[in-house]
Order: sequence, then structure tokens, then C-alpha cells
Amino acid sequence: MSEPDHAHPVDPERVAHARARLPSREEAAQLTSVLSLMADPTRARVLFALDMVKELCVGDLALALESNEDAVGYALRLLRTAGLVTNRKQGRVVFYRLAEGFPEPLREHCLRQLVVLTEAAPDDD
Repeated sequence: MSEPDHAHPVDPERVAHARARLPSREEAAQLTSVLSLMADPTRARVLFALDMVKELCVGDLALALESNEDAVGYALRLLRTAGLVTNRKQGRVVFYRLAEGFPEPLREHCLRQLVVLTEAAPDDD
């Protein structure tokens, strides 16, 4: 670990508090990996759609997203590999849903609020 540019903190108590609450480097890497996975518009929309109706097959998701089945299938494969969605087979049809324990605050607050926040962002002139 490199030394900071200055020898002493301006506010040692706040520095210690921030340091104690930070995720580890590994946790931060895992978090950014998941966030980058969700940064794709198709994958983000798949998560929103599954949040709204609980379960859909690839074809129905493609219709809902006004996308093609290949793009939706690829998005689902990545989301499933990451553990964010699960699937079940019923005959020849595979249905997808959000993974058990997918955090409701993430769905209800974070994702929707991030959209609202970016819509309200001031223009830089």
C-alpha cells in the first residue's frame, strides 16, 4: 500500500471512521463486477421486468422488452451465472425469475431512485 500524499489526516476521527466502514478491496471488486453486469440496458430491463411479474420465459421477456430472443437469452445467461436470476423448466419452456433473496431495497429504492436521480441531474454548461 502506498503512503498518502500528506503525512497527517486533517480529521483523524473521520478518517478512522471511514476506514473502519469501507468494504475490503475484494468486496469492492465483487460489487463493481455486479454493478458493471447490471450496467447493460438489456440486463437492467430484464431485472425490472422480472421484478414486475415474478417469472417469464425468454420469448415473453423479449416481447416485453421489445428486443430479440438472442439478446434477452444472452442477458439471462449472464445474470444467471452471476446468481441474480434463476430458472425452472416446465416441459420445453424455461421460465426465469429473480434469485431468491434478491434484495428488495435494491429493486424498490436503489434502481428506481438512480433513474430518477440521473433524470434530475443538472446540465453542466
